[in-house]
Amino acid sequence: MKGDMYIARAADKDILKRGENGGVVTSLLKFALESKRVDAVVAVKAREGNRYDGIPVLITEPEKVLETAGSLHSSSPNIARLLTEYLDGASNLKLAVVVKPCDARAIIELAKRTQINLDNLLLIGLNCTGTLPSVKAKTMMKEIFEVDPAEVVGEDIEDNVLTITLKDGSEKKEDLAKLEEQGYGRRENCRRCEINIPVMADIACGKWGTTNKETTFIETCSEKGAQFIQSAVDGGCITVEEPSTASINDRKKKDQAAIELAKQWQDKDFSGLEKMSTEERFSHWFAQFGQCIKCYGCRDACPICYCKDCFLEADRGYITPGEIPPDVMFPMVRVAHVMDSCVNCGQCEDVCTMDVPISLLVFLLNKKMSDIFKYEPGMDVTKLPPLRTTTDQELKLTGVDISFDF
Repeated sequence: MKGDMYIARAADKDILKRGENGGVVTSLLKFALESKRVDAVVAVKAREGNRYDGIPVLITEPEKVLETAGSLHSSSPNIARLLTEYLDGASNLKLAVVVKPCDARAIIELAKRTQINLDNLLLIGLNCTGTLPSVKAKTMMKEIFEVDPAEVVGEDIEDNVLTITLKDGSEKKEDLAKLEEQGYGRRENCRRCEINIPVMADIACGKWGTTNKETTFIETCSEKGAQFIQSAVDGGCITVEEPSTASINDRKKKDQAAIELAKQWQDKDFSGLEKMSTEERFSHWFAQFGQCIKCYGCRDACPICYCKDCFLEADRGYITPGEIPPDVMFPMVRVAHVMDSCVNCGQCEDVCTMDVPISLLVFLLNKKMSDIFKYEPGMDVTKLPPLRTTTDQELKLTGVDISFDF
C-alpha cells in the first residue's frame, strides 16, 4: 500500500553487477516492459559513452534497459518537455519514466494543465541532491581532481562530499562546499532546492537509509506505485526486506541535512538582494534583463510553458519585432507566466546565452507566492495553481497584499 518502505536489490545477477545500488531501478524498468505494464520506458543514457552528455531515450525492448544503468550526475535532460513535445503528453503510450524530483513536479504541473496524461505514466523517482553542469564538471575533473574526465566512470554526492570513481576502481574526494565556493559543484538552482526525495512520484528510490552499495531504499508514494512494487516482488524481479527503524531515521536525517544546506544557499543567494532598497532591486533586475537578446531559449526550455501561440512572438504585436534588448516587459511577462508553478529545474538558466540569472528571480518570487498561498508546485496533482483558483474578490476579503518586492 502507499507509504510502504523496502530495502531492495535486483534478483538478476547481470543487472546486479552492472547497475548501481543493487540495480533496483534497472530491474523495475525491465520488469515493466516484460510484464507489458508499459509500452515503453523513458530513461537517460550517456551519448556515445560520454557521461557528460546524457540524453533521454525511449526504450521498448527489455534487454536494452541495461544501457541506462547507472547515474549520470552531469546530465539534466528536460524529461517533462520530452513528454509534451515528442510523446504527445503520454496520450497514446503507457510509459515508465525515470524522474528526478523537479522532473516529476513539472510533469504534475503539466498534468494540471491537461498537457500530460498521468494515468498512462508510472513515475519512478530518484533521490536527488543536485546535478553538475556538464562543461564545468569536465573542467573540475581536470583542474581540481587532476584527472582525465574520460577516466571518470561514476560520481557520488554524500554528506557534503563529492566522490568520483575512476576506471581503475580508485576514488577521489573533494569537499562539496569548498568546490561550490570555487564556482564548481552543483548547478545553482540545485543548490537552492529543498526537495530531495521524490514523494510526488509513484515510487521514490535512493541510497539514503541503506547500509551498503548493493541495495536501494524504496518508498511507495501512490497506490499505483505500491501495486507495481508488489507485482515486481511477486514476479521475482527484486528481493526486498523491511527497513529497520535506524534505516528510516537515517534517511530522514540525511534528507533534513540536505534541506538545511539548501536553505543556507538560499540565504546566501538572497542576502544581497534583501539589503537593497526597492529602487535598487528594480535597477538590478532591469540591468540583468538588459542583457537579454530575445533568443526565446528560456521559454522554449521551460517545461511549464506550453502555449502553442505565444503572446511574446513578434507577430502578436505586444513586443516590438527585432528590438534588442527587448522591452523589459519581455522577461517580465515570462516571469509572471511561470512564477506560480516554477519547479526550480533550472532549464531556463542552463540555456541562457547571456547568463541572466532568471531561475534565481523566478525561484524568489515563487517562494513569496508559496508563503502567501501555501502552494508548492508539483507536489499534489489535486491542487491547482493559486492564481487559477483565487478571485479578486477573495483576495480583497483576505486583505492579502500580492505585490512583490523583488
